[in-house]
Amino acid sequence: MHQRCPGTGRADQVTPAAGRAEPPRFRGHEALRASLRRSLARRTLPATVLIHGMPGCGKQSLALWLARTRLCSGEDKPCGHCDSCRRALRLEHPDIHWHFPLPRPKRTSGPAKLAAALQDARFERLGEFRNSPLRAESDTEVKGIYLAAVLTIRDHAHRRPAVGEEQVFIIGDAEYLVPQEASPEAANALLKLLEEPPDGSRFILTSGQPGSLLDTIRSRALPIHLPPLPVTEVAAFLREECSADPESAMRAAKLSQGSIGTALGYLEPDGDQSRQRARALALLRAATAGRRADAYTAAAGFPPGGARGLLDLMGALQLWIRDLGAAGLGREDQVVNVDELPFLRDTARRLALTPDRVARAVGQVEEARMLARGNVNPQLFMGTLLLDLEEILEPA
Repeated sequence: MHQRCPGTGRADQVTPAAGRAEPPRFRGHEALRASLRRSLARRTLPATVLIHGMPGCGKQSLALWLARTRLCSGEDKPCGHCDSCRRALRLEHPDIHWHFPLPRPKRTSGPAKLAAALQDARFERLGEFRNSPLRAESDTEVKGIYLAAVLTIRDHAHRRPAVGEEQVFIIGDAEYLVPQEASPEAANALLKLLEEPPDGSRFILTSGQPGSLLDTIRSRALPIHLPPLPVTEVAAFLREECSADPESAMRAAKLSQGSIGTALGYLEPDGDQSRQRARALALLRAATAGRRADAYTAAAGFPPGGARGLLDLMGALQLWIRDLGAAGLGREDQVVNVDELPFLRDTARRLALTPDRVARAVGQVEEARMLARGNVNPQLFMGTLLLDLEEILEPA
């Protein structure tokens, strides 16, 4: 269950192995999970934790595992057999409340109607996830965790647990709390809840960009870093759970850099991650061709709205720039996109790349990625980025 949660955009669905009755088991990170088990058993784990790591590495899956472990009534937690575990595995446990970014419902007026519509959308996505637990990493849809959703969380947190002594609230991709409609209202509302968590309520936040969260939220949560998995383990997952052939599994695993959620999108040539990778390569070609018209043409191909749907694309572009630097600095063993090594090698040689320029280019894309979370015009935004990259990468 290293896939991203439902509701993070349109995700390409990969057919799991035939006969699956429940989601695949959580893979890897045995030492971390053993430590968390001990902390739960000793009741030393704080009521609020923040699981952070690269996109698709299993943060929300770990959060669900942690919730299941806390509420399990068996001996070897999580046992997978008690009533609590069975409900949790079906995503039907009344004391596990999983929230995640969603598109803003249309034609809703007033806080009450918006909150109800968001709840309906959340339950619908959970149903989709039950039917298709293996979902590729995707971030192409404009979405958020809205103030109405946080108020719903706050309302439930002040109620008694339904069946046990504790309830767990999972807030996936918590960086989508801000910026929120030009203000940090949702994040501030959550902050008040975390400052004085009600008895019997536990909070698990996950984030691929913890630096985007309010400092006050980060300071109230125990940080738990989830590193990427070994490429061989990702490939094994794809072979066993998705019936992928060994060659396709290893290729997708290498491109994912240790992220099962991302690797799922690389299994299919027309999958979302494959499309983003190809589009990011086209942007790099436009930025390094030495012709400003190419940058303008590439920027004009974007829609006039929906910049927050470009976050995955920015990540893919950063990887291409890192590969360009590795090829130019004689570290071809570090190149991830090996199928384009001739282009990377020739371009790096022509540009006479230096480490400082590569670092500046990666940083420029990261700045653009942060701007994309706001209300910016994608065409202007992308045009500016490509011209900035051209200036940074071109030799003096």
